[in-house]
Amino acid sequence: MRRSKLAVAALAILCGASAMALAQTRVAPPTAVEAAPLAPPPGATPAQVQSAPAQAQPTPVQPAPTAPPEPQPVQPPPAPPGPLVPQPAQPAPTAPPEPQPVQPPPSLPAPPAQAPATPPQQQTGAPNPNATLAGKPGDPSDVDEVTLVAKPALTMSGQSSWDQGFQRLSETFKTLRDEAAKAGLRVSGRPLTLFTETDDNGFRFDAMLPVERAPDAAAALGNGVKAGTTPAGQALRFVHTAPYDDIDSTYETITAYLEAKSIVVKDAFLEEYVSELNDPLDPNLEINVYVQPK
Repeated sequence: MRRSKLAVAALAILCGASAMALAQTRVAPPTAVEAAPLAPPPGATPAQVQSAPAQAQPTPVQPAPTAPPEPQPVQPPPAPPGPLVPQPAQPAPTAPPEPQPVQPPPSLPAPPAQAPATPPQQQTGAPNPNATLAGKPGDPSDVDEVTLVAKPALTMSGQSSWDQGFQRLSETFKTLRDEAAKAGLRVSGRPLTLFTETDDNGFRFDAMLPVERAPDAAAALGNGVKAGTTPAGQALRFVHTAPYDDIDSTYETITAYLEAKSIVVKDAFLEEYVSELNDPLDPNLEINVYVQPK
């Protein structure tokens, strides 16, 4: 169907072109031809000749009608120009800033020289009579690995039965405090007991009281009191918080722990009395027990 419409349109274009060509070629009308009348036929009378119709005159040739020109497609009027949108003004390019001279960094004052640290026995100020060898409180529910720091101390050796042990230790520490006061030495830590020998009947011990400095050589110490130092080095700390009569349970825990870890320790056990030895039934009595591996 599309091709038939195209053929018809093409034919119409060709016919229009032919008609336009014919319209442009005008044929001139023929001129009249004057001829002499024909002779009457033989046997014709004059009356017949007069009545005969005059010869028909030739009619002028009419020009062929021209086909009207095909209408031209109407061109749509041009669209009116849209409104002009003002363009933002572009800032004029600015010249790059001139490089400024580099200023040298300000010099910092030199840090003040730090004074070398002084050992604990040479520290100035009032000593702390409640300081422990580990330097920090212990945890009753755990075992601590600590480092013991040696301190000058007044020492006193003795022995006691197990039943009289608490009373004997309390009296020994009172003697050490009295001797420290006579020698003009201030206490710088908690009292300690180093158990050097034990059996079923009792124990032998070295009681110690840390002081701020070693006593002078000329100072007279009585009651068997001597100058010495506290133990030092790596140690395991166990904390006992209960009446003194229950301390055997703490030592059973220590023995089980050392066997489970296969740790071999020195034979001497060190007790540090964080609380004062006033009442063996005190439920809040706190004691640090140190054991030192070999």
